[in-house]
Amino acid sequence: MAEPAEVAALRRTMRLHLEGWGLHHVVGEAQLCVSELVSNVITHVGPGTPATLAVSMKGAHLRIEVHDPDTRALPTLRDATTDAEEGRGMALVDAVADRWGVLLRPDQKVTWCELTTQPTTTDNQVEDAGVIRAGGLLRHYAAAAQPQPQRRVGASRLTSTVAEETVIAAITDFLHWFRAHGRDADDMLDRAQMRFEAEHAALHRGE
Repeated sequence: MAEPAEVAALRRTMRLHLEGWGLHHVVGEAQLCVSELVSNVITHVGPGTPATLAVSMKGAHLRIEVHDPDTRALPTLRDATTDAEEGRGMALVDAVADRWGVLLRPDQKVTWCELTTQPTTTDNQVEDAGVIRAGGLLRHYAAAAQPQPQRRVGASRLTSTVAEETVIAAITDFLHWFRAHGRDADDMLDRAQMRFEAEHAALHRGE
């Protein structure tokens, strides 16, 4: 049953499964997708709706499906930065998932999304989880930073120049956030640099 109280349990179950499969690097994104897909059923179909969560591997992609019996209440996608509540959950899914969609069957609909577990760059080099998370966040951040008429969540890949400026703007905003919450911005930068160097070294050691 799709109930608000079950969402946390489903997130825990998802984490345990992914850790067992060695997919620690997509746990956060997968948990977010589970939360939003199930919450979408609760909000737009109703609490207590018979629903099924299915998780599987499809090549290099982790596929997450939520099945429910209402073929009329279709997910909507809205800009997550607007005041409207409807569709914001799917905007989050759109921001972190590689792709998503809806399958309509005679007696049910299946809302699904896929997360890349072995992503590659154009040079066929494997990207680490941090790069993937950053890419999804940057696409979403860039869309939010555009004037309202031009916004489109889940836009195509950012150009190199736009991506660079977006990264700088995002870091700047995070530093403002840290300072607003009583943190030292320079200390946060130092800690981030130390973590980056440690993760970079571990990646090259093959850990």
